Amino acid sequence: MSQGLEFGLNEWVVDEQRQHYLHDPASVDQTWRDFFAASPSVPAQQVRATTAVRRDDTGAAAVKAVRVASLIHAYRVRGHLVADTDPLTSRSAAGHPELDITAFGLHDEDREEKFVVDGFAGQSTMRLQEVLDAVQEFYCRAVGFEYMHIQDSHERRWIQRRIEGPQHRPDRAEQLQILYRLGAAEAFETFLQTKYVGQKRYSLEGGESAIVLLDALLRRAIKDGVREAVIGMAHRGRLNVLANIIGKSYGEIFHEFEDAVDIRSAQGSGDVKYHLGAEGTYRALDGGTIAVSVVANPSHLEIVGPVTQGAVRAKQDRAADRGRPFPVLPVVLHGDAAFAGQGVVAETLNMSQLPGYRTGGTVHVIVNNQVGFTTLPASARSSRYATDVARMVEAPIFHVNGDDPEAVVRVARLAFEYRQAFHKDVVIDLVCYRRHGHSEVDDPSITQPVMYDRIAAKASVRKLYAEALVRRGDIGGEQVEGARRNYQQHLERAFAETRALPTPFAVEDIHSTGAEERTVHRAATAIEEATARQVISAHTDLPRHFTVHPRVLPQLQRRTAMLDTRTVDWATAETLAIGSLLLEGVPVRLAGQDSRRGTFGQRHAVLTDRRTGSEHTPLNALGPQAEHFAPYDSMLSELAALAFEYGYSLARPDALVLWEAQFGDFANGAQTVVDEYVSSSEQKWGQRSAVTLLLPHGLEGQGPDHSSARIERFLQLCAQDNMTVAVPSTPSSYFHLLRKQGLGHHDRPMVVFTPKSMLRSKAVTSGLSEFTRGSFRAVLPDHAVDPARTARVLLCSGKVFYDLDAHRRGSGRPDAAIVRVERLYPFPEEELRAELARFPSGAEVRWVQEEPENQGAWSFVAPRLYRLGDHPVGCVSRPAAPAPAAGSAQRHAMEQKALVTSAFH
Repeated sequence: MSQGLEFGLNEWVVDEQRQHYLHDPASVDQTWRDFFAASPSVPAQQVRATTAVRRDDTGAAAVKAVRVASLIHAYRVRGHLVADTDPLTSRSAAGHPELDITAFGLHDEDREEKFVVDGFAGQSTMRLQEVLDAVQEFYCRAVGFEYMHIQDSHERRWIQRRIEGPQHRPDRAEQLQILYRLGAAEAFETFLQTKYVGQKRYSLEGGESAIVLLDALLRRAIKDGVREAVIGMAHRGRLNVLANIIGKSYGEIFHEFEDAVDIRSAQGSGDVKYHLGAEGTYRALDGGTIAVSVVANPSHLEIVGPVTQGAVRAKQDRAADRGRPFPVLPVVLHGDAAFAGQGVVAETLNMSQLPGYRTGGTVHVIVNNQVGFTTLPASARSSRYATDVARMVEAPIFHVNGDDPEAVVRVARLAFEYRQAFHKDVVIDLVCYRRHGHSEVDDPSITQPVMYDRIAAKASVRKLYAEALVRRGDIGGEQVEGARRNYQQHLERAFAETRALPTPFAVEDIHSTGAEERTVHRAATAIEEATARQVISAHTDLPRHFTVHPRVLPQLQRRTAMLDTRTVDWATAETLAIGSLLLEGVPVRLAGQDSRRGTFGQRHAVLTDRRTGSEHTPLNALGPQAEHFAPYDSMLSELAALAFEYGYSLARPDALVLWEAQFGDFANGAQTVVDEYVSSSEQKWGQRSAVTLLLPHGLEGQGPDHSSARIERFLQLCAQDNMTVAVPSTPSSYFHLLRKQGLGHHDRPMVVFTPKSMLRSKAVTSGLSEFTRGSFRAVLPDHAVDPARTARVLLCSGKVFYDLDAHRRGSGRPDAAIVRVERLYPFPEEELRAELARFPSGAEVRWVQEEPENQGAWSFVAPRLYRLGDHPVGCVSRPAAPAPAAGSAQRHAMEQKALVTSAFH
């Protein structure tokens, strides 16, 4: 920056305003418009020269008005840096150099001079001192506002109008409401601390204003007619929220502390109390109610964010016909360290305005303890604030002092109103502290001694607020005493409920802690031929004047011919499954990277007009009686994307919810969701999901990273009938599998390893009769050989069958049967036993897989095949290896040929 310029440190203000003016003159205040209109070509660096040219009094006054406007703008942008938002430190008296009046070419002698302020604080002119008092009141008290990064001037002005005006204190009823909520929150934590010494609970002490915030948010939602709120949060404060917001009884919570829950429950072995979810009704003191729930969450902190978003989207989709946009409010509570440190936060924020994921804006609340486990912000993030990641989606950020509950109520209402007005995310940074360590058994003074000396000397926010009310004369000692009595009543009720607890179950009473594996029933999934033709015709009976891309049209036309030539391919089978489900009243959602077209150009669920770019979804043209098909291209994410679909499936059990990975191994990026939710949520939380994963799989010479969907990892998680794992080898098998899942005959997650090269293989087709008769079969027998003459039975799944069958045909080996296992879990033991019984007892059984021996299904199926007992069992595979496949296509081809040949020798 050049020296001696009139605007000094704040030259950036003029440059910024000029850019806004050039883009849209209406986006800046009148003072700036007048200034730039008078000198349209003058950049900030020439302000001094401009001032010299305009030597008349009017010109000088205009320039000074611009300086004052710059000062106001700087406070809007930088005021949060000096706001009094930290309850552990006092605001620095030194201020910020960029907010000093001298940085704008203003001086003490200007303080009493009046300037044009163009409506600031509702005034046309103000003395400089009045301007300073106003900007400090608006931007430097208990709330720090960050919103000037928002590009939309309408949004900025909307926020400004609500900040830059008189802030009225709440009336006595509101103050007593705040005091009541603080007392309830504190009472709960105090009781747990005294009754259950040494037990982890991840208390809210130091951040009790979070309960006040949620209370204010929900009361405002009730007033606005919002029908439901869904809360996602990590474990800190969860028990307090369950008790004081969701309405879960003290007795239920203390049962969990006493470990008196029924551990023989069919829900499984359960989870720790601070991971559990709940549903309830929030009841405001004025009688208003709203349905509210907390989503169950593991210790993987921020992963609950996209799960919450998915659940909210599903609830909103179900309510879409009621005419109100976004009728369910998502609220997500975060820790400061997690919000800055967990990448899934950015992924989830990125979802917020995408067509397939929008929920109309989420209110994010950072319970900012100013420390992680033992890690201070200087070691936890590179940004100034934990909230800086939210700037990427232009979310406004309100930093508020947790020791000022009235300010907390104010920003809660402002955040809700912003969400309702703009349907965008908004962030509240509740700056507070953690009275205890990461958990109650931890001593934080070991790593943060100075911080915890300050915390030990602090009174609770409830006590500070009560004292402030009395000191200001807002309420008298009688009201405070009433709040104290209410506080005591909470304690007494808690004690009474605890005394009534039953005796915990003795360990010796436990016979089984998990559900037995269930019998898999064969469901009727066939469709009428007329249904099949109706579904396919929707892809050729297109809207008038709609121009299909010339490379796509032949594919659509071939689908009609396939029904008559017994050559229904994989994509057509999928279309038949989805379309027929829609006609039977089952909504279908499909999301994934490039899933509308299909990674391999096979699906074409959404057609794009070649001339206009308009879109058409054929399966949504099946008629008014059909349900809605919602295919979406996802953002380039696996972790948040799968978590979202899991959450969606929880709240929409009537729908078939499909998540497709671009390649199967990309699911590695979503492993946390698979481990913590998909495979184990029923055992931990009694929570059922029927989310379906489509994972392209197969070793085809594409290298280590586009070959294996890691079948072994999913099978390792299989137990207690927790999910279905399938590798269908025919289009009709895939068809019946999807319909079975969609019709709800097995309400568990399903993992389907789908093909790549098989999508266009002429050998991989099914006849129409295979769709109009029968159902899914877990084992496909081999009727091409004489069982009595069979010396070897090859068991396999998926694509390798076609390689084996081609070799058998080419080499003339009538003594080898090839039996396909279409479903690996639940393992089809009885079906396999019956199939193997057709062959001589001395026939050798070999499991054949493309994957290395230490990968694929072998380690899972081996002990189960041994249990069948009547045949010797071996494995044909690639040698054990750390990578799934070779990088060379030539080497792959050699390995595949050797593997197939060895299966017959």
